[in-house]
Amino acid sequence: MFSLLLGVLYTLAPTVWGEVSQRATLGNKLASKSSGTPYSLNVTDCPGYTLGSLQESDIGLTAQLALAGPACNAFGLDVSDLTIEVTYQSQSTLHVKIYDTANQQFTIPESVIERPAAPTTSYTGNSDLMFNYDAAPFAFWITRRSDPDAMPLFDTRTSSLPPTPIAPFNASDPSTAFDGFPLVFEDQYLQIASALPYGTNIYGLGEVIASSGFRRDIGTDGGVGTIQTHWARDVADPIDQNMYGTHPIYVEHRYNATTGKASASGVLLLSAAGSDTFLQTPPNSKVSLIEYRMIGGILDFYFFSGPSDAEVIAQYGSVIGYPMWQPAWGFGFHLCRWGYHNISYDRENVAQMRAAGIPLEVQWNDIDLYHAYRDFTTDPVSFPGDELRAFIQELAANNQHYIPIVDVGVATTVNSTDVYDPFTRGVEEDVWIKNPDGSLYLGQVWPGYTVFPDWFSENILSVWTEALRNWTELGVEFSGIWLDMNEPSSFCSHSCGTGANYSALAPLSVAGTVVTGYPECYNETIWGPSGNMTINGTSTYSCTTSSITTAVIEKRGVEERGVGAGGEQGVNLNTPPYAIHNAIGPLNTNTLATNATHFGGYAELDVHNMFGFMEEKTTHLAIQSIIPGKRPFLISRSTFPSAGKWTGHWLGDNYSKWQYMYLNIQGVLQFQIYQIPMVGADTCGFNDNTDEELCNRWMQLSAFVPFYRNHNTYAALSQEPYRWDSVANASRIAIAARYSLLPYWYTLFANASMAGLPPVRALFYEFPDEPELFTVDRQWLVGSDILVTPVLTPGATTVDGIFPGRGSVIWRDWYTHAAVNATSGGNTTLNAPISHINVHIRDNSALLLHQEPGYTIYETREGPYSLLVSLNAAGTAFGTAYVDDGISFPPGPSRNLTFQAAAGTLKIESTGAYGIAQKLETITVLGVQKPTQVESQGSLIKGWTYKVATEELVVSNASIDLNGQFTLAWK
Repeated sequence: MFSLLLGVLYTLAPTVWGEVSQRATLGNKLASKSSGTPYSLNVTDCPGYTLGSLQESDIGLTAQLALAGPACNAFGLDVSDLTIEVTYQSQSTLHVKIYDTANQQFTIPESVIERPAAPTTSYTGNSDLMFNYDAAPFAFWITRRSDPDAMPLFDTRTSSLPPTPIAPFNASDPSTAFDGFPLVFEDQYLQIASALPYGTNIYGLGEVIASSGFRRDIGTDGGVGTIQTHWARDVADPIDQNMYGTHPIYVEHRYNATTGKASASGVLLLSAAGSDTFLQTPPNSKVSLIEYRMIGGILDFYFFSGPSDAEVIAQYGSVIGYPMWQPAWGFGFHLCRWGYHNISYDRENVAQMRAAGIPLEVQWNDIDLYHAYRDFTTDPVSFPGDELRAFIQELAANNQHYIPIVDVGVATTVNSTDVYDPFTRGVEEDVWIKNPDGSLYLGQVWPGYTVFPDWFSENILSVWTEALRNWTELGVEFSGIWLDMNEPSSFCSHSCGTGANYSALAPLSVAGTVVTGYPECYNETIWGPSGNMTINGTSTYSCTTSSITTAVIEKRGVEERGVGAGGEQGVNLNTPPYAIHNAIGPLNTNTLATNATHFGGYAELDVHNMFGFMEEKTTHLAIQSIIPGKRPFLISRSTFPSAGKWTGHWLGDNYSKWQYMYLNIQGVLQFQIYQIPMVGADTCGFNDNTDEELCNRWMQLSAFVPFYRNHNTYAALSQEPYRWDSVANASRIAIAARYSLLPYWYTLFANASMAGLPPVRALFYEFPDEPELFTVDRQWLVGSDILVTPVLTPGATTVDGIFPGRGSVIWRDWYTHAAVNATSGGNTTLNAPISHINVHIRDNSALLLHQEPGYTIYETREGPYSLLVSLNAAGTAFGTAYVDDGISFPPGPSRNLTFQAAAGTLKIESTGAYGIAQKLETITVLGVQKPTQVESQGSLIKGWTYKVATEELVVSNASIDLNGQFTLAWK
């Protein structure tokens, strides 16, 4: 949404690495302390540290690190005394923390992110991971206990890294040089590097839309390497730049070409500091490397042993927290846009969706809802409170839901007669961020001058809860909340309202906005603004074959510790000596100034990256209070480690382009790593106009990702799925499949909330030893058993996809149940007419389904179940299902079902206290040789059919009670 207003601002700011990073080494040449001593801006002479005073314990070790020589003061003042704590946290997790002994540097408080307690069992002798070190100069490396002679998983020894100095890999950017690899720990600059296997596979380190795809560019195979900057920023989905969230976690999928086997490990640097993370392979080097450059904080590492990718993700979740429990209705289809000008638009949407037979679960409103763009209000003319309440109650009566937006900037009152309770109560309770002099920090967002919540304030939860509760009493009886602009975003780069005339700045206006862009291969100058696939029977497809590019992407602390930079003398809060590669330049551009002050003395410089996450946590807790006993539903934009405990995420302000539909896949895969699995893109695209064909394909694609919402920008072409007949048809088909699969989705998310396992998976997660899958990000797996192969190019009637397993797996079509004659280890071409998305079922699987998808999730859950069993060549299959009421918080009684087939027998086991009222009516078994008889619970039955072409046994009208055990046999 921000992009409409700031398009001009962004064009004036440097957005390429060269321009920004020149500032990193040249623009701060004059940086100095108050003593006048300039920083060296070079780490070549940094002495590193020496380890001493080692103390071992049952859970690890503690030691002191002393500066090994004269201070180099590269980009700050060297800290002379450090402490290292090594904790064997569990069998699979090793914690290495290096911090200043004086406890002055910022560390994420435990009250913000709760970390695991010290272990009560000793793992020092049997942990999967081993901590190794050299004392002088100090360096450490992490190895697997099972393979101690293999290349370490993480290795900071300079002898393991390439020789330095290494020239800049971007000739126009001197900061991309590697002058040396010492451990540097300064008050405003920390640096540490590790060797990696040459060209290894790295995933994560987001949030990012990477031109290299889901697999990060490590500087081999023609790549240029990666600089991943972590500084939360409001920007319309850029490519290869920092954006809304920060997640300093990566998964390495390491493949041994000699053995043909792969294993996975993970590394988390739990830090809120602004930073650059480099992935690079210098010329002629036999190893690749990762280097962290941070402008504050401490080095707080967690290492995860895997050895599978899903296990790494789960181990990360055990440290920062597993994802929140989702209400079942959250898996329904959501509809929104900026530009529903009044409540009549909402009513019309609900009516048109039902008339078209397209299920609608949740109606949303953007900032059109507000009075003068003020949070927690409704416009008295466009959205009168009583009318809105009646509308929301009508939705609820039909088992549908309503979600409004909450922007993070809270308007100030403009004069003495202005009444705006959220602002006034916040002043009374002292919950707004301050300037260093104690006055209110005043930025600018949609309503004009705004204050920003201080999530560290002792009173913020009560004030935030009160504002949300009062909103419901005004008529906004929401089922969930949408949090936006929480990087945080500000339309000025300092406290621009300080000393200003508040009434002189009116709310911003978007009147007269014209949106002109269209998807690739639609030429509006020829075909006009409709976006239709055909006009008067003629195709509007306007690309030649040679003009279509499908693969090339355009480049566009603990409580007793000190408060960090906010409490340290002489620290440059506004312009740190090392300038990270913030793509829009200075750190305060379009956000809060870095010297803004939080409760407790924290400086924005140290806590900026946590702002959105802390809002999510506060809002989640508020909703628990306002809607007790039910699971909150939140979708938010800016995220940080552990945000998934409190919210889901949408992938931001994307574009109505085929390119961005493809890029949405890597975003969904990334956020599974980050333990924020409820994620999806703005379907059909947000910025620019969509067209019929793109929206048709995108509505299908999004039906197979967790969060499913169609949303677009102000003044763009309407893109509700009923607008085009073909899109309506595609939507009905895709949503029916999605709702059928709801028990499967629900089980995957229960496993995420209980064990941290990712619901959506890259293909190589399940097939780790097949290198041809390591870069695949045009397909994905839902769980382990559903393979999705969408069309991602305009004008296509076929699609190429790879079927994992190299011929050892039978993949069957979701719709026809026919087995695929797949190419082993390569692409297979599949038919993909308009309105059809290819979905395939893996063998050795058993899926509990809803037999009769309804209009809403409630109606769907009230209907009967079916079971789809896909046997492998050995005649076996296995599956599970988790069932509860789908709404209670904390989760109440549940039932776990296990389905197991072998040797012509299917057994259903059922345990738990939750009573399933709906019956299992149909069982379909694929891969069966034609039986002569079928038995249910030991008795012959006649209600079965068999299809020779698909080797398909169907037992109908079974009426099986899923609260007990059951056996079906065939021979």
